[in-house]
Amino acid sequence: MLPGSKNNLQFHGPIKSWDEGIPLGNGRCGCLVWGDGQNLRLSLDRADLWETTPCAETQSPNFTYATMRSMVENKQWDDLIRTFEDPCTCPYPTKLTAGRIVLGFGENADMESVLSLNEALAGVTLSLSDGPVTLRLFMHAEKQAGFLHMSRMPKGFTWRVDYPAYNFGEKKELLDRGRFEEDNSLELFTYPHPEVVGEDDVKGFYFTISENHCYGVLMRRFHTECGELFVWDSETAEDLQTLRETLPKKLSAAAAEGFDAQLASHKEWWARYWNKSGVRISEDLFEKNWYITQYLFASCSRKGSLPMPLQGVWTADDGMLPPWKGDYHNDLNTEMSYYLYLKANHLEEGESFLDFLWDLVPAARDFAKSFFNAEGICLPSVMTVEGVPICGWAMYSFSPGCQIWLSQLFERHYRYTGDVEFLRERAYPYMKETAKFVQCLLEEGEDGLLYLPLSSSPELHDNLPEAWIKPNSNFDLALMRFLFTQLEELCEIAAPEDKASWSETLNKLPQLAVNDKKCYRISPVEDLAESHRHFSHLMALYPLRLTEYDTEENRAIIDACVDQLELLGTGLWVGYSFGWMAQIYTLQGNGEGAAAQLELFWRYFCSPNGFHLNGDYKNGGFCTWHYRPFTLEANMLAADAVQEMLLYSGKDEIRLFPAVPERFGDVQFDNFRAQNGILVSAQLKNGSVTGVKLHADKPCSVILKNGASLVPEFSGLSCKTETVGDGDLKIDFVS
Repeated sequence: MLPGSKNNLQFHGPIKSWDEGIPLGNGRCGCLVWGDGQNLRLSLDRADLWETTPCAETQSPNFTYATMRSMVENKQWDDLIRTFEDPCTCPYPTKLTAGRIVLGFGENADMESVLSLNEALAGVTLSLSDGPVTLRLFMHAEKQAGFLHMSRMPKGFTWRVDYPAYNFGEKKELLDRGRFEEDNSLELFTYPHPEVVGEDDVKGFYFTISENHCYGVLMRRFHTECGELFVWDSETAEDLQTLRETLPKKLSAAAAEGFDAQLASHKEWWARYWNKSGVRISEDLFEKNWYITQYLFASCSRKGSLPMPLQGVWTADDGMLPPWKGDYHNDLNTEMSYYLYLKANHLEEGESFLDFLWDLVPAARDFAKSFFNAEGICLPSVMTVEGVPICGWAMYSFSPGCQIWLSQLFERHYRYTGDVEFLRERAYPYMKETAKFVQCLLEEGEDGLLYLPLSSSPELHDNLPEAWIKPNSNFDLALMRFLFTQLEELCEIAAPEDKASWSETLNKLPQLAVNDKKCYRISPVEDLAESHRHFSHLMALYPLRLTEYDTEENRAIIDACVDQLELLGTGLWVGYSFGWMAQIYTLQGNGEGAAAQLELFWRYFCSPNGFHLNGDYKNGGFCTWHYRPFTLEANMLAADAVQEMLLYSGKDEIRLFPAVPERFGDVQFDNFRAQNGILVSAQLKNGSVTGVKLHADKPCSVILKNGASLVPEFSGLSCKTETVGDGDLKIDFVS
């Protein structure tokens, strides 16, 4: 379902900051279009541009879980920080930006811009003294190159390609490590001088990051009968000579087809993407932001490319290292970035992260052994593109629970596809290796139950000594109970001989801690006592959904948890907290509450281009964080909350419009993916379901709640239906 023009991003006047720029991307390369009218900047990025030099401290023989455990048990807090947190003050490893293209127009011009989501095409109109100039720009969906068509060549026009503002010399070295916490500018790095290309119609540079890691950026101008065509491209290689040979040829080949032909094939890819699913919501804010987020997702996550780190393919272009080094954060950020794609039916784009994790299994096995002295697999919770630790607050940067959270993504993919081959070859092996790792760490307590020797609950108590939680946190416990529960079930299909091991471990795990108000605690001895951004103690509610709103006891727990969060307030929340709260309200069926959280998020925590800026940067009074570091996970989480409001799928049930507020008016969704790979489309008019379509390619059974009065349309496999319970419809798809 193509996004309508009302969902386009409109920009009136100059775009003065890179993080408000018009985002273009194809999963491998990204571009942000912004400027003040006198100069138009194209900030460039590549997913594979990283400074991967490891911090020396992480190579020390004392950099181990055993050392960390000893320091915690002996309260050696200064030593702990020096060994496991101080490495984070090293500027590397880090994501790097690619450079920028600058177009100069010689005067301060009025500027109007638009991003057509339908076409993934940016348009900029400048009102110059000698007449208007129109620019159209896109990053080709499949061919990597970027294209810019300018309607005419204005008087005094200039253009150049700038490389990032590092220090340059003969030897790459860190200038002053002690400066990093106060000054994280790119000048902290010294690289060899780039090789500059400065011809009349071809400009750019070739750059050496390390001995076997080089990249180049080139832009070429072509004069045509209908205006000026600019084509830019970037590439990485092991040596500069390869870049010198390949990049100019790529530009010539791309330009030979012409702007219109390239745009046509680009639009074909996006049309296929948009036709995978769609929504129509009478309240424009929700429909528009759902489409913006789907656009951002496809722009920075593609099968065959690296998955999105914190900023996707839009690394900061402000002369500084990106927020949190643009890394992969596995204590929330990566996972929440990859919940959206399943229900939206964008499997290939979402598989980017699963393929990445699978390819990192050798690194995860090495890290489990070298750091934890354990079998199985574990990745650092804060890591590089190679799965190497970047460090941070020690209790979260090396949390075993975050590895379980990563494994949940494999389980979810199987549930929503029903792909048994994927279960046997990827999901179950990945989860099994994760479980082997966890079993190596578990120790039996005096009560005969199993516990982790160290536990935490991201990011409660920040990095204070109190953040080391004993006995185990509900965060770790919920993840462990989830893992072994799922393995106990899934092994019936994948490896029945494993069941005894999973059952034995599961039966010896403690139950989740609940207080006398039926509210989940941080641990058996601590309640949440203040507003906090990360609802890690509520993992059992969302995203694990161990506790559903389906029994009197579970309803009491969920209601009590909501009451607690409402009482403590939003003062110390960040952007993603509002999307998480929307998800929890959706569990209750509280569409009004969910919608209110999402509206606050989009209006006060997002840039005009849709980017999540973490803080209440407009000073709307909703939290005490007023900074604006850009990350993407909250965008994906919020859009997924909209999907959850429209369709529930779980426990072999489907519920249509389970948490839709009145303000949504008439609602429609097309081809949302439910569990077992069932595609669902439905319409809600005047508060009543008026149309339902279900398509299944695999044999399965599902209960359509309150569906007996409906007349669904079916496609794919043949099906049998019968009324069950209190007006539910049981549907059996058969081959």
